[in-house]
Amino acid sequence: MGPNSISTRTMILSSTGEMSSFFPFVFGNKNIVSLYIKGYKFFLLFFLLFFPLLVSPHRFPTLSRDNDVAFDLSPLIKVYKNGRVERLEGEEVVPPSLVLRNNVESKDVIISNKEGISVRIFMPKTILDDCSNQKQKLPLFVYLHGGAFIIYTPFSPNYHNYVKSVVSKANVIGVSIHYRRAPEHPIPIAYEDSWLALKWVASHVGGNGSDAWLNQHADFEKVFFAGDSAGANLAHQMAIRVGLEGLPGVKLEGVVLANPYFWGVDRIGSESGKEFAPKVDMLWRFASPKSSGSDDPLINPDKDPNLVKLGCKRMLVFVAEKDILKDRGLYYKELLQKRGWNGVVEVIETKGEDHVFHIFKPTSHEALVLLNHVVTFIKHV
Repeated sequence: MGPNSISTRTMILSSTGEMSSFFPFVFGNKNIVSLYIKGYKFFLLFFLLFFPLLVSPHRFPTLSRDNDVAFDLSPLIKVYKNGRVERLEGEEVVPPSLVLRNNVESKDVIISNKEGISVRIFMPKTILDDCSNQKQKLPLFVYLHGGAFIIYTPFSPNYHNYVKSVVSKANVIGVSIHYRRAPEHPIPIAYEDSWLALKWVASHVGGNGSDAWLNQHADFEKVFFAGDSAGANLAHQMAIRVGLEGLPGVKLEGVVLANPYFWGVDRIGSESGKEFAPKVDMLWRFASPKSSGSDDPLINPDKDPNLVKLGCKRMLVFVAEKDILKDRGLYYKELLQKRGWNGVVEVIETKGEDHVFHIFKPTSHEALVLLNHVVTFIKHV
């Protein structure tokens, strides 16, 4: 057998099992070892040069599809062409607690498993401590969170803490509504979910509902709606539905709108000089793709024929000096008065602050001032 040849008996390794006769031959032969090294170097060079081309997104488009962005509304949300939704803000959550914290306990209650609608209920220490007065009734504070209809939940730390603060200071029962969000669930789903949640709350009138806290301690003669930004829009619309359809056994005493998310095609006040103004139109279109646009009655109260059907007699509206939505909040009061609404609306403007600052800077002096206004509004019944 020559030095550069390999016998048939040696090559058929799998059938003979003579591995031991093969390796000494190969690694003892310098020509074969050199050939293996050159082959390895060639393969490595080919891999480094051509593998990136083989897996290029242009060669295999499906590899890049997951990262192709269809809508980029940073810093809020991104939607990819494959339908994946990436929320860039408002995804952190805090659990409820049946352990007394800051004079308040909280729990989550599912209203609809299928639709994913739920509420977080808050109970103040005054009820929990007073075992001798288990029939004590407290006003009911129903909250709808903001986030342009696309981000945040009642379980977001800032919203959980805000409602907890109102519950503690105003001595009320709090119900924070978890509605479905766009774009997966476009408008008007948020409105329908909120109304369904309110009807669930009203089902406890008479003490026959599914939740013991509401059955025993909610005073349905003293109910308040509140919300910020998109949540303020929802609270406004829910007040109109109460006026139109009613919630049997529920008396809506008042509504608090903080930096309400109202808009319109025609610019008012300082809106025309705001660089962000077109993005407000875009956000509404994104959340409500089947909408008629920024003059939809859901976003523009001036176009709503049912504006004065509000089911309450008191309104408290907060606006912030630097907020692009400030002029809409001011105009809201003017509209109600012009249309002859038979109620009282108060507007409070905070100087030097921007949109929903009280949610994200809750310990600031200005935020605490607004909190006190809410507490006073509730207690002035």
